[in-house]
Amino acid sequence: MNPEYDLIVVGGGPAGSTAAAAVALRGHRVLLLERETFPRYQIGESLLPATVHGLCGILGVADEVAAAGFTLKRGGTLRWGRDPKPWQFSFAMTPRLPEPTATAFQVERSRFDEILLRNAARVGAEVREGSPVRRIVADGERVRGVEYTDRDGNSRTAYGRHVIDASGNTSRVHSGVGGTRVYSDFFRNLAVFGYFAGGRRLPEPNRGNIFCAAFDAGWLWYIPLRDDLTSVGAVISPEHHPAVQRDPRAAWQDMVRACPEVAELLDGVPAATEPPYDRVRVRRDWSYWKTSFWTPGMALVGDAACFVDPVLSSGVHLATYGALLAARAVNSALDGSVPEERGFAEFETRYRSEYRVFYDFLIAFYDMERNDQSYFWSAKKVTNVDSTEVAAFAELAGGLVSGDTAVLGPERFGDRWSAAAAELDGAVGRLATSDDRTNPLLSTRVVGETFRTGNDLQEQALYGGPLDETAPAAPGHLVASADGLGWERQREGQREGQREGQREGQREGQG
Repeated sequence: MNPEYDLIVVGGGPAGSTAAAAVALRGHRVLLLERETFPRYQIGESLLPATVHGLCGILGVADEVAAAGFTLKRGGTLRWGRDPKPWQFSFAMTPRLPEPTATAFQVERSRFDEILLRNAARVGAEVREGSPVRRIVADGERVRGVEYTDRDGNSRTAYGRHVIDASGNTSRVHSGVGGTRVYSDFFRNLAVFGYFAGGRRLPEPNRGNIFCAAFDAGWLWYIPLRDDLTSVGAVISPEHHPAVQRDPRAAWQDMVRACPEVAELLDGVPAATEPPYDRVRVRRDWSYWKTSFWTPGMALVGDAACFVDPVLSSGVHLATYGALLAARAVNSALDGSVPEERGFAEFETRYRSEYRVFYDFLIAFYDMERNDQSYFWSAKKVTNVDSTEVAAFAELAGGLVSGDTAVLGPERFGDRWSAAAAELDGAVGRLATSDDRTNPLLSTRVVGETFRTGNDLQEQALYGGPLDETAPAAPGHLVASADGLGWERQREGQREGQREGQREGQREGQG
């Protein structure tokens, strides 16, 4: 089993393309195997700034994404919580990041994903489309490679020093790392979604915002992709599945009509007829995580590893961030700077931590909605999180660094989530009276934790690393290299010198 490649990536979506590009940029031999031929349709059109300005900057593709003409997104607008009027949040959350990086994009995933895939090929990865992976090749020590079918229908085997599974929630090989998928009952929802040929836009400067509106049966997203294309989806409880199964389009239209704020934006606007946006699709929108994210020779990233409710548009961020963490571990193992086990322990700990902060935020966010007469919303309260799920989640978070105050026993998570919901609710209530220079959301622990990693990624791309000291995710204090593509052992006094250089770079950029 002589390795032909340093890394084999299964799946060419944002996670797979990120991992492939990040390792190829270090000059290593990378094979990416994708079952479909790009461009291809994919749901999940709303991005966060961490992806646009952080991840894409590190991969060297930010300019191409910016030039693609995607709809600019400054934040989000929501009809959610006790106030019947919509409220806004802005990505301009820290004065350290200049105005252009306090934005994101609404993207057609077929176009965005292809940009990332072609970038992986451009920087040196060997990309083979139409090549589904059937199984992994492993022995008693580690995963050694994969078996796949090429575009001509031939069975082939490729061997590599490392394998990353980024093949999504339908992965056929994620079991290769061991462990099980733990499904969340709290976030076990159903999504029915489609597209309209246009739609009214919110007033400036929020024209490109995602609009999320709670209604009796759940909540709706409204994403302006182009002037003549709007993505609209309903997230509802599984009890609606029979109606959706009978007639998805009728159920989808009924959900839109049931939400006055969204129905008004779409009054008189026809459904899209342009393929592939002419279909109404249904997805079991179930959140989950794997109990293991890696084993010697193989790691899971993206939806192969975990998925969490989409209300905060975190899907692409979690996928690409996890892929970057895995790529750092691969690069550091290949160049000998950090042992494989240590690098992947850092990968798993940080990835679990990022999943945890979004999960924490979303439980608190759902609890804010006051529609207690609805079956959907009465079930989405902190007090109704199943004790088995709390225990499993505590185990997920238990791998974090010793001394992290976020690591609690199962009996403490309920109190933690209730306090976060109350704090978030109070901050949203103060938004209407705040001035342009202060954002009450920033004062809440749960918001600060949720966006901290994203800010660090953006500062990594802009200045070569975070401007402030951040606590290590695990004993040993590994830090990202200046290019963001590997791990380094931090030496005594090294970090303060790096931070001063980064701050100087920031001052020059702002000047």
